[in-house]
Amino acid sequence: MSVEEPFETATSVIAFGDRGNQSVVLKVIKQANDEWHSGRILQAFDANGVARAYEHAPGAVLLERLKPGNLLSEVSLGGRDAEATEILADVMQQMSARTPSQLELPNACATVDDWAKGFERYLASGDQQIPQRLAVEGQKAYLDLCASQRRPRLLHGDFQHYNVLYDSDRGWLAIDPKGVIGELEYEIGAVLRNPYEKPELFVSHSTIERRLEQFTKRLNLDYERTLRWGFAQAVLSAIWSIEDGFAVDETNSALKLAEVIRSMLATG
Repeated sequence: MSVEEPFETATSVIAFGDRGNQSVVLKVIKQANDEWHSGRILQAFDANGVARAYEHAPGAVLLERLKPGNLLSEVSLGGRDAEATEILADVMQQMSARTPSQLELPNACATVDDWAKGFERYLASGDQQIPQRLAVEGQKAYLDLCASQRRPRLLHGDFQHYNVLYDSDRGWLAIDPKGVIGELEYEIGAVLRNPYEKPELFVSHSTIERRLEQFTKRLNLDYERTLRWGFAQAVLSAIWSIEDGFAVDETNSALKLAEVIRSMLATG
């Protein structure tokens, strides 16, 4: 295998190269995080809507290289958000075509219930950056949804515009899964918070409604549950930002989204 000069991101080292007649990408995670088992998660999806993982080990994965590798965020930011949403729904449909057995998943694969602990940590911390009423309501909605899930399955866990790339041979494909077990309605939450470069788009009441209508009709999802997951996950996203060391206030786009969805739930 020949490898071009690698480059680094905040969390990983990445190198492009060739193995035989295959163009590949080697990704090595610097320290254990929620993408530590991404190679095994990709293999569990068996190339359905995702980039192929040729080989993997904890913290490292050898992937097919997607060319030209355009980000789906470019479509949405270019004024074609409805088209981008249809593409996301199509990729999700491909990914949900196969439900891996538990034997194919890493023992450490999280469940959405596991991720609920973020609310507990925040409410116990005494932090005041997120209004307490919002944190409490977000936790209640999240736990209620966890307890009433329908058909939990393997999900990407961070499915959104920046993790879907275009390949001239295979079309649009997802990369960089975290891997989490939950119902399909959960997967829409990250989409509703993106593309982060244009928060005025995704906090729009009309954008939220249109996106949800596209997803729920295409994938036969429960509209109300998907909306409630979007609310709860927006609050949890702000909590994770604080845990990562970022300051959060009322201008935070995830909290703005949470407030908009909260008003929609109140009047729905």
